[in-house]
Amino acid sequence: MATWGMMVADQSKRKPEPRPRGPKPENDAAMGAALRSVYEKTVEERVPDEFLDLLGKLD
Repeated sequence: MATWGMMVADQSKRKPEPRPRGPKPENDAAMGAALRSVYEKTVEERVPDEFLDLLGKLD
């Protein structure tokens, strides 16, 4: 008959099952939309005058 200690020891020797990696397929569309939104906001953002002045001094 197996004792409690033997049962616990047997379970600790088992390897955990591998988890699937990467995003879930159903999240791909939402993630893509969020990334496009952030990109569009960044592209449309106004460049501060201080940066434009610094860039002008480089020429």
